[in-house]
Amino acid sequence: MTNKFIKKRDKIRAQMKSRFYYLFWGAATISVVGGQLYVGTGYRQMSKSLDGLVNAYVNRPRIMPVEKDRQTSQFPYQMPIVR
Repeated sequence: MTNKFIKKRDKIRAQMKSRFYYLFWGAATISVVGGQLYVGTGYRQMSKSLDGLVNAYVNRPRIMPVEKDRQTSQFPYQMPIVR
């Protein structure tokens, strides 16, 4: 029965949020968005560097070695080159 007799002022005050509530959630939102931007920027840089490595490998010049260079190689075996 006491719930019926609560003053209107007390009921309104219970619903009010303090300024720290808004500061906390504002800071939390900014930190989450900032973290997402940081991670996204890192992935973008990693993707660009990986693209550069792949392009350097795919577009490298393919020159057949001269016979003399293959025979003086420092490796103990010679891999056959299919022509």
